[in-house]
Amino acid sequence: MGETVSKESLEKERDIEQKIEKTGQVDLTENEQHHKIHMLSIIGEVEGHDILGSSTKATKYEHILPELARIEDSRDVDGLLILLNTMGGDVEAGLAIAEMISSLSKPTVSLVLGGSHSIGVPIAVSTDYSFIVPTGTMVIHPVRLSGMVIGVAQTFDYFKQIQDRISHFVTGHCNISEKRFLELMMETKVLTKDVGSILVGKEAVKEGIIDQVGGIRDALKKLHKLIEKKGK
Repeated sequence: MGETVSKESLEKERDIEQKIEKTGQVDLTENEQHHKIHMLSIIGEVEGHDILGSSTKATKYEHILPELARIEDSRDVDGLLILLNTMGGDVEAGLAIAEMISSLSKPTVSLVLGGSHSIGVPIAVSTDYSFIVPTGTMVIHPVRLSGMVIGVAQTFDYFKQIQDRISHFVTGHCNISEKRFLELMMETKVLTKDVGSILVGKEAVKEGIIDQVGGIRDALKKLHKLIEKKGK
């Protein structure tokens, strides 16, 4: 009997390790509250329709979107914890992920670790509550398009439409005004070779983008409270 339990335990541990390695996801179920929490990590570059090189650490949106749909549909998930350490990436993919997270009925909490730059900003604020570690960073800058850009009015209109979609989403899901967000986006004195702003830890909270400075303990504590509140 003990040998069977041990074998089952080893297989379970192996499955968890493989899931973490392949997708950066894991179920957290050993807590005192007996809540079933799914942890999802968004690491490296958010990959869109173009496949990134094998040497680039990436989060594939075609993996994340079905997983979010599964979480919404599952009776075995009480809440979602999202860990972010991303340089940004594909705008359309990032916004799609952010919209999916914001529309979940399950309680959600995000935690910005190393950084949540560019399109990582909308993802970070898409949850019910957000945290950033003291050394975590957020880079806010205008939209960039790679490849050949045709210098005509339609191109600039397209840029503005994308920019508006991002700014409207961010300001609709946190406590910063659109005017202030655009000011940070268009700042010319902070980044030496670029336009935009970099906010570190409490600066992101002070600007109203992130709710609180904290770490994994704080994020999980808040998520447990949100789950209990929803249950009541």
